[in-house]
Amino acid sequence: MTVEWARGGPDLLVTLDRGAGPLGIQIQDQLRAAIRDQRLGAGERLPSTRRLAERLGVSRGTVVDVYEQLLAEGYVESAVGSGTRVATLPVGGPVRQATGVAAPSYSASPSRPVEADFEYGIPDLGSVPLSDWSWAVSEATRTLPTAELGDEDPAGWRRLREVVTAYHRRVRSGCAVAEDAVVVSGFRQGLAFALATLAQHGLQRIALEDPGPREHDVIARRAGLDPVPVPVDDHGLDVDRLRETRARAVLLTPAHQCPTGVALGPSRRRDLVAWADEVDGVILEDDYDAEFRYDRQPVGSLQGLDPARVIALGSVSKTLAPAIRLGWVLAPPRFVAGIIEEKRLSSRGAPGLDQEALALLMESGRFDRHLRRVREIYRARRDVLAAEAELAFGAGRLHGLAAGCHALLRLPDGTSESAVVATAATMGVRVNGLAHYRFAPAGAETEPRPPALVLGFGNVSELQIRRGIRTLAKAVRQTLQTP
Repeated sequence: MTVEWARGGPDLLVTLDRGAGPLGIQIQDQLRAAIRDQRLGAGERLPSTRRLAERLGVSRGTVVDVYEQLLAEGYVESAVGSGTRVATLPVGGPVRQATGVAAPSYSASPSRPVEADFEYGIPDLGSVPLSDWSWAVSEATRTLPTAELGDEDPAGWRRLREVVTAYHRRVRSGCAVAEDAVVVSGFRQGLAFALATLAQHGLQRIALEDPGPREHDVIARRAGLDPVPVPVDDHGLDVDRLRETRARAVLLTPAHQCPTGVALGPSRRRDLVAWADEVDGVILEDDYDAEFRYDRQPVGSLQGLDPARVIALGSVSKTLAPAIRLGWVLAPPRFVAGIIEEKRLSSRGAPGLDQEALALLMESGRFDRHLRRVREIYRARRDVLAAEAELAFGAGRLHGLAAGCHALLRLPDGTSESAVVATAATMGVRVNGLAHYRFAPAGAETEPRPPALVLGFGNVSELQIRRGIRTLAKAVRQTLQTP
């Protein structure tokens, strides 16, 4: 099935190196590769030349020349009123068709009303596109055949799996197809199913990022796995230290590490894939906020690098709202049946009408329009946060600003993280310290980190950010003056 994106579809993952040769050639090469690898399926509409040129920061003529060259080579087709679409190519090579054949080789509560809540992981709830969601639910209810109102496919609604995997191929440079996808009720459920499946396959130990979300530790233990922490530095997870753990699975947030905000560097990505091959291991990729990037080009999914060894997990909790309990697991074929069985034994899955509604929301272009709008909202809040933090704490204290909806604020040496968190709470500001994400108790880490605060800015206004940062600065001063 060809996903019929409205108005040219979501953004294509095309990255340009302005010091590496002609930009038009770079765009040609990446589009050819995406079409050959079938990350762009036959019949998919490409963005208009004007839109792609604006997105990449090049002249429209450059993109026109690219499309004309691909048209001449037979990679795309063009028709008046239909735009430029991917042509149907002969089947060949190791990459699977969209039909699924030929598998690849592969804090404390404040004592007064809250003035600013820097809780990590909450999107802007005031920007949730409720009218669009209402339209999608209504449309799903109106158009869904009566025969589809029974029990769904155990893997989830087929249409949503088609749309989610097409979106992941197009925007995140993945290569999963609908047969690789299992629809779940959010990230945590998907992770629990995936880890239980790995345990059934004989894996006993899983490496987790340190610092990282503590809930991952709990979920791993409940699945019967032994979690071991691996330190994160300025380039992401330390793969050399990962090798020392003797783990055969690792869970990480490579696009925007939680909570430090660093992106897994290119050499680390290659080393990680090499590690997985060496130990016959599995990489679990938490793709939690990759859609939100500001000062750098988008980072492709690890799943596209090594689909035989990467399980990618996603949800709409950060992009839409946690209340829309929908997520997905994109897994290598050998794990899909086990994940489906875990889902079958646990629940009936997410409501089918909601799955159909999400598919409609994404395919109609409303989802992508929402992302573009909130991306600019978050960019503005990020800029305010950076400016206020520099005024209050000095330059170079705020890290992880290139993407996502949270940042890491390094506190002055000698500051007590826990005292700042507690003092800020009495002043009406909620925030978590970095120790909240550590696997060892505060003060007992084998590799202590400088004191820091994790500042989520997804669901705070610009005014709240200004007031909150100034209050945090006051709390730090008060803490440092206390004997």
